[in-house]
Amino acid sequence: ISTVGAALKLRRSKTENESLRKKTILLKQELKPSGPSFIGQSPPIKKLLEIVKKVAPTDANIYISGENGTGKELIAQEIHKYSKRNKEVMLSIDMGAINETLFESELFGHIKGSFTDAKTTRTGKFEAAEKGTLFLDEIGNLSLSLQAKILSCLQNRSIVKLGSNTPIPIDIRLITATNKNLNGMISDGLFREDLFYRINTITIDLPPLRDRGNDIILIAEFYLNKYASKYDKHGLRMNQKAIQKLLEYKWPGNVRELQHTMEKAVILANDKVLDDDSFTLSNHHLKINKELHHKTLEEMEAEMIRANIHYQN
Repeated sequence: ISTVGAALKLRRSKTENESLRKKTILLKQELKPSGPSFIGQSPPIKKLLEIVKKVAPTDANIYISGENGTGKELIAQEIHKYSKRNKEVMLSIDMGAINETLFESELFGHIKGSFTDAKTTRTGKFEAAEKGTLFLDEIGNLSLSLQAKILSCLQNRSIVKLGSNTPIPIDIRLITATNKNLNGMISDGLFREDLFYRINTITIDLPPLRDRGNDIILIAEFYLNKYASKYDKHGLRMNQKAIQKLLEYKWPGNVRELQHTMEKAVILANDKVLDDDSFTLSNHHLKINKELHHKTLEEMEAEMIRANIHYQN
């Protein structure tokens, strides 16, 4: 009877483990990025994607720099897609959005009873990304004390949950990104130099949208088709005046601004053809681009300063 009882418990345990394994596979599939691949055919983007395919199969830590809205997370997804870890999850964390008091709990996890309201044991993002990729966006927003905790984790290749003294080994691919100038922050004492060297084995610089030529139209057409389908306005297209207006604009908000511009144009469209009046863009940025070649260096600098103040306001 004892033997049969033990066999029954073992069978139940195996069944539960198999069920958990299947659920884990489904969860990983759900967590895989489902958005579009990085769109672009311009020379700087072709060169960038070649670098991505070279470094993706390695486990080197990668640092992505670029302005807001240039697509840093999409590049991180491309790296994960071509990596040896693509069967596992890629977790993305906006470091600027994490409350400093909850930082350790979010990233490293905690055990039950480690602090008030810690009613259950929690798995942190580093542990959840085991065997996969962890993308830390806006790492330049971290305070020096939090930078030290990340550095310790990377150096030891292990984490310690809040309320515990037991190190847990981690095996992750780390990708970081920010729109800030980390070299300048290091000079100002705002970012740890040793952490910078840990995260940027390979550096990838994303060009702003204004330097990508006809990629602007490729991306615009992608979002035009996407939102035309979403809002049931099939058959929309842009005329030449509309295309020219998009090409002349400087896109201070980069791809994110272009995406929102296309969505707004589709929502408000009355005809099948979108013209230049279909797009609400800042005339200030258009004027700078059109008249740039007629101005002196001092005049161009003044225009750029005014444009930056206008955009920030």
